[in-house]
Amino acid sequence: MLVWFWLGLIILFLVIEAVTVGLATIWFAAGALAALLVSLCGVGILGQMVVFFLVSMALLFFTRPVAVKYFDPHKIRTNYEDAVDKTVKITERVDNIGGTGAALLNGQEWTARMQNPDETLNEGDLARVVAVEGVKLILAAIQEEWDRK
Repeated sequence: MLVWFWLGLIILFLVIEAVTVGLATIWFAAGALAALLVSLCGVGILGQMVVFFLVSMALLFFTRPVAVKYFDPHKIRTNYEDAVDKTVKITERVDNIGGTGAALLNGQEWTARMQNPDETLNEGDLARVVAVEGVKLILAAIQEEWDRK
């Protein structure tokens, strides 16, 4: 009787999932559960294997991306992901070589560095945020072409 085989696989996959916490084997545990259920209905070994494979692959390909998106423990979300492309005001001269620079974003002062290390910005200038690296804003100078027209 293959019921014990499928039950053993379910337990094995669940133990591996509990140890790794990577959302990798839970889909195969569900496939083994489906195979166990069809085994109880009297379906032969070939049918059980097909059900195991199809259910495991369907769950892996269709539900894993959604589950990883919502349950990924390694992704640290911040409130400043939307800072990119915002305009900031320089509050302290930004000079990568001198290691200085600060800018005001949403009422908070951030350490600022230039995207192009050869450029500098002075206090009062405006810049565009191109990236956030840790607690630093990476900036690009705003071109003043509009003022010249």
